[in-house]
Amino acid sequence: MLLRWGMGKNGGFNARIETIATSPYTRRPWKEGRRCIIPALGFYEWHVNPDRGKQPYYIHVDDQDVLGFAGLWTRSRRDANTVTESCTLITLPANALMAQVDNAKARMPAILKREQRESWLLGDAESAGAALAAYAAERMLAYPVGTRVDSPRNNDEGLLEPLETDVD
Repeated sequence: MLLRWGMGKNGGFNARIETIATSPYTRRPWKEGRRCIIPALGFYEWHVNPDRGKQPYYIHVDDQDVLGFAGLWTRSRRDANTVTESCTLITLPANALMAQVDNAKARMPAILKREQRESWLLGDAESAGAALAAYAAERMLAYPVGTRVDSPRNNDEGLLEPLETDVD
C-alpha cells in the first residue's frame, strides 16, 4: 500500500511516542491499531556544529539490510471520490549515538527489531507499545555525508558516500 507522508492538516511527518495516544492526529489511528512499517535502508539526521552550521549524517543499522520504522496510518475523505491514506513516523528519545548526532533535539525514529515487526503490526496496544524502544546504539552506524542530501533533486548513490575530511 502506498501512503502519503504526513498526517493531519499540517502534514505532521513525525509523531512523538509521548503523545501518540493523545494527539488529535494520532489518537484515533493508535486506538484503532492502524500501525504500519515504513521500510528504509537508513536515514539522514542533521548535527549542529559549534559554529551553528549543520552537518548531515547518514545513519543505518548493522543487523538489518532493510530496517523498519514504526508508523501510524490514517484514511481521510475530502469528498465521495477522494480518499487519502497517509502515514507518520514515530519518534522517541535518542539513544547515546543519536543524542550525539541529533544534538539539537535528541530524538530518533522508532526502529523495529526484526522480531518485533509482527507484534507491532498485529499485536494489541500493549505488545505494540513494548516494541517502541530506542534501538541499541551499538547496532547503529553514523557518518557525515555531503550537503547534497538537502535537495530532493539529488537522488543517487553518491548521497550515501562518507564525507572526506582532513584529519591531521
